[in-house]
Amino acid sequence: MSPAPIHVIGGGLAGSEAAWQIARAGVQVVLHEMRPLRGTDAHHTENLAELVCSNSFRADDWTSNAVGLLHAEMRRLDSVILSCGDIHQVPAGGALAVDRDGFSAEVTARLSSHPLVTIRRGEVTGLPPADWDQVIIATGPLTSPALAQAIQGLTGEDELSFFDAIAPIVTLESIDMDIAWRQSRYDKAGPGGETQAYINCPMDRDQYEAFVDALLAGPKSEFREWENVPYFDGCLPIEVMAERGRETLRYGPMKPVGLTNAHRPEEKPWAVVQLRQDNALGTLWNMVGFQTKLKHGAQSEVFRMIPGLERAVFARLGGLHRNTFLNSPRLLDRQLRLKAMPRLRFAGQVTGVEGYVESAAIGLVAGRLAAAERLGRPLEAPPGTTAMGALVNHITGGHLDGGRGSFQPMNINYGLMPPVETPKRDADGRRLGAKVRSKGRKLAMGERALADLAAWASDAPGQHCAHQAETVAES
Repeated sequence: MSPAPIHVIGGGLAGSEAAWQIARAGVQVVLHEMRPLRGTDAHHTENLAELVCSNSFRADDWTSNAVGLLHAEMRRLDSVILSCGDIHQVPAGGALAVDRDGFSAEVTARLSSHPLVTIRRGEVTGLPPADWDQVIIATGPLTSPALAQAIQGLTGEDELSFFDAIAPIVTLESIDMDIAWRQSRYDKAGPGGETQAYINCPMDRDQYEAFVDALLAGPKSEFREWENVPYFDGCLPIEVMAERGRETLRYGPMKPVGLTNAHRPEEKPWAVVQLRQDNALGTLWNMVGFQTKLKHGAQSEVFRMIPGLERAVFARLGGLHRNTFLNSPRLLDRQLRLKAMPRLRFAGQVTGVEGYVESAAIGLVAGRLAAAERLGRPLEAPPGTTAMGALVNHITGGHLDGGRGSFQPMNINYGLMPPVETPKRDADGRRLGAKVRSKGRKLAMGERALADLAAWASDAPGQHCAHQAETVAES
């Protein structure tokens, strides 16, 4: 007899990754996705793992960046999200960015063709049926109201929530390349070796000041019933950043450092707007860091003030939507199970991690933990020295007050991981500079993480997953 299936609710990044990991461990899985029968405010297709905001998975270098380390860990654990991302990569300097349509279609195809995966379209309203003895809820920040209310009633907790914003996308042919130029910051080569992965639009001081004035004056979307909901700092609308000070944008998404105007190399721009390739054809480019809550008419007017974008054609305008997440330190155990009903696990952004890769990583962990439990081989969460384990620690117990007042969504960062001691002097006794020591610490933390991950993975179901999957499918 094959084991009963595990049910995964939500076909986003986390749910897709969880389902993949369960199936690769040799366990049947039913993946429930309500689209297209019921849509959301942010999605446009019925594909699994649709990217609704940026198309970037951010930095890809595991030796010096925490999210790059998370990439490396997931690749070593057969992540479907990273595998499909690598196949559909588009130029993005040192980042891993993807053709969003090709990426989600690839994830959908892989899960649809796996013999142990069943995809069911339709909304799960209320709590899952009692005979679903193992469930992973990966419904993301746009959890349907019916399910959210059921979870809230079960836990007795109010939902926490925050605003998230989407950046506009413009067509390449509408960008004036007599003004703009291609260059990655500091000419840094990305995973594909390219050094001209971004399009840069320069501003002088007067243009920048006029642009900030227009941002501040432009009409914005407001939601009175949500007016006490905070923004997530990692995805602030650009006009909210402008409200924090006139120089904020110059030290944020519009910083001019590491760039030389190819048309006027003798002139240093006061500020620079960058665009990143959004699809494999290279015909669509998104405005980096330009999440916005400006009303659509104002976006077209204000963003065309940017030199090089005077005749911009917008394939998609920006937007604003509300995200929700659990007070996970109070509600979830180290297995990502709901303390009030352990048959329910949670994964993805709803747990209080922020970012595509972080959400998928928690889906990966939840899927492996659920599969191990189903196969009778209990598995602990990854050690806190790994990037994935650090995220689990953050959402299940990384707060001094147990999450009663301080818990907020967070991206992966080195501050979530235990520090390592590195030499302060070189072989000749000379004191090492701060940048050299920092680089050494990050490399040492990455090496430790990958070694500890390998030890953890060796105890997990799925080491001979292909054989297991074939055996269960035949039975």
